[in-house]
Amino acid sequence: MASRSRAVSDSTKAPTFSVTTASQLHDAIDRLLPRLRGDPSLAPAARALAAAATASLPPPSTVLSNRLLHLLSSHPATLPDALALFSSIATPDICSHNTLISALSRSPRHLPSARELFDRMPQRDHFAWSALVSGYARHGQPGDALALYRRMQEEPGNDGADNEFTASSALAAAAAARCGRAGRELHCHVVRRGIDAGGGDAVLWSALADMYAKCGRVDDARRVFDRMPVRDAVSWTAMVERYFDGGRGGEGFRLFLHMLRTRGVRPNEFTYAGVLRACAEFAVESFGKQVHGRMAKSGTGDSCFAESALLRMYSKCGDMGSAVRVFEAMAKPDLVSWTAVISGYAQNGQPEEALRYFDMFLRSGIKPDHVTFVGVLSACAHAGLVDKGLEIFHSIKEQYCIEHTADHYACVIDLLSRSGQFQRAEEMMSKMAVKPNKFLWASLLGGCRIHKNVGLARRAAEALFEIEPENPATYVTLANIYASVGLFDEVEDVRRIMESKGISKMPASSWIEVGRRVHVFLVGDKSHPQADEIYALLKRLYAKMVEEGYVADTEFVLHDVEDEQKEQDIGYHSERLAVAFGIIATPDSAPVKVFKNLRICGDCHTAIKLISRIVQREIVVRDSNRFHHFKNGICSCRDYW
Repeated sequence: MASRSRAVSDSTKAPTFSVTTASQLHDAIDRLLPRLRGDPSLAPAARALAAAATASLPPPSTVLSNRLLHLLSSHPATLPDALALFSSIATPDICSHNTLISALSRSPRHLPSARELFDRMPQRDHFAWSALVSGYARHGQPGDALALYRRMQEEPGNDGADNEFTASSALAAAAAARCGRAGRELHCHVVRRGIDAGGGDAVLWSALADMYAKCGRVDDARRVFDRMPVRDAVSWTAMVERYFDGGRGGEGFRLFLHMLRTRGVRPNEFTYAGVLRACAEFAVESFGKQVHGRMAKSGTGDSCFAESALLRMYSKCGDMGSAVRVFEAMAKPDLVSWTAVISGYAQNGQPEEALRYFDMFLRSGIKPDHVTFVGVLSACAHAGLVDKGLEIFHSIKEQYCIEHTADHYACVIDLLSRSGQFQRAEEMMSKMAVKPNKFLWASLLGGCRIHKNVGLARRAAEALFEIEPENPATYVTLANIYASVGLFDEVEDVRRIMESKGISKMPASSWIEVGRRVHVFLVGDKSHPQADEIYALLKRLYAKMVEEGYVADTEFVLHDVEDEQKEQDIGYHSERLAVAFGIIATPDSAPVKVFKNLRICGDCHTAIKLISRIVQREIVVRDSNRFHHFKNGICSCRDYW
C-alpha cells in the first residue's frame, strides 16, 4: 500500500475514515459502532475499517483488537469477521472472550459456540458467567442456565462472579422454567450470600418478584415487592400487572389505587395501558372511565400507546361510541389504533363500519400488518361477506406482500363454514401453506354447529382432540351438535369420555356491573339478594313473549328429557338472570350490559331480542365470541354468529 492512510467509505451511507494512529481508530469505531447496530448495510464499512487498521497500523495491541472485536461482533452480519479476528489475536484476554461470548449468546444458533469458547477460557469473571446464563434463559434452555449457575457456585474462586447480575439471570431461568422450587432455593442463596444487602440492586429485586409471579406464587411476589427498598413507577406497574396476569383483577385494581395515593410515584403510560387492558378483560367499564379521567388530568392521555389501550378498553366493553371519540381525538393515529378500531367494530357486530374504517386506514398511507387483516377478515366472517372476505384474503399476499398466517386461514375457514360452503373450506385447507391450528379447526367446528354437519364436525373434533385433548369446549360443542339432531346416545358417549378423562364442562356464568359492583349469576341461580324480583320479572316477560309467538327452542338443551323440563332449563340461563337484574337495577334510559364466559345459546338469543322490544331497552351481551347489541327486537349480529 503506497500510503499509511486508508480511506474507508461507502458510496452513500458509510462514513470516511483515515486511520494512521490508534486515536483515529478509536474515533472511527466510536462513529461507526452505533450506526452498524441498526444498519447491516454498513457491514462492508466495518470490514474495511478493520482491514485498514491492520494494514496501516503496527500490530495492534490487545486493547485495540478488542475494540475492533467489539465493533465486528455488534451485528450478526459481521460476526464471522469477529470470529476470524479473535482467532488472530495472539493473547486474547478476558475482555476478548467476554465480547465474543456476549455476541454469540444473543443467538440460539450460536449458543453451542459460546459455550465452547466459555469452557476454553483460562479465567472467567462475572460477565462471562452472566452472559451465558442469561443466553440459556433467553433462548428457552432454562435447565442449562440453572445448571451453569450451580457450577459457578461450586467452582472455587468464583465469589466475585456470584453477584446481582448472575443471580438475576439465574432467577430469570427459574421463571422461564416455571420452577418455583429452584427459584426459592435461589432466593435463599441470594439472602445467604448477602447479594441483596445494602438496599440491593433494582434489577435483582424485580427478577425475584418476576420469578415468583411466573411460577404462580403471586403472594410471594407481593412480599418481595413490599420489601423493595426503592419502588418506582416501573416496579409498581410490574406488580399491578402480576396481579392481572394471575387473574386477580380486584387486587390489581386495589394496588393501582394505592399507587395513586403514594407520594413521589406517578403512573406512566405503561401503567395506564396495563390497567385499561385489565378493565377490558374483566369488563369493568366504570373503572376504565375513571382511569380515562385520571389520564386526561395528568396529561398521560396524550401518549398514543395509552390512547390505543383506552380505545381497546371501550371497544371491548361494547361502547364503540366512546372508542371512536377517543380515536378521532388522537393527533396521529398509528397502526395499533387503526387496527383496534377496525377490530372493535368487527367484534361489536358492525362489519360495514369495520370495512369503512379499513378503507379510511388504507388511504391514510400507513401499511397494514397481519393483525389488521385478522380484524377485517373477522368482520367479513360475521357479516357473511364471502366474496369480499376472499378478495381481501388474496390481497394480503398479492397486494401487500404479507405471508398468510394461520389466523388468516382460520378467519377464511370461519367465513366459508359459517356460510355452509364446506367443500370450498376443505379445498382451501388442503392447499394452505401452514399447518391447521386449533383456531382453524374450532372455526370449522363452529360452522358445523350452525349447519348441523355431523360428519365434518367429527373430523374437526378429532383434530382438536389431538391438539388440546383436555379442552372441554370441543367436547361440549360436539355434544351440542349431536343433541341438535337428536343423537342422544352419541351425547352420552361424549359425556362418558369426558368423565373417563376427568374433563368437566366449564360452568356458564354471566355478570353485570351495577353501582360499581359486579353481580355474577349461574344457571338457575337463586343466591342473589333480589332473586325473587328477578324470577318474578322473568315470569312476566315469558308470558308476554309467548303472546308474541315465542316458542322455546329446546334443541339447545343437551339432556334427553321432556320438553316441559327443557323449557324450564332454558328459561333460567345465566344471561337471562343477569339481563332481568339489569332491567330492575338500572335506569330506563341506560343500556343493560351483560357479559358471559361462554357462547350465548340460540334460544336465549331469541328471547333477549324479544325482551329488548317488550321493555324498550337496549341490551348488550358480550359472549365468548362477540358482542350482541339487542334493540327493538333486532340483534346487531343479524342472527349470524
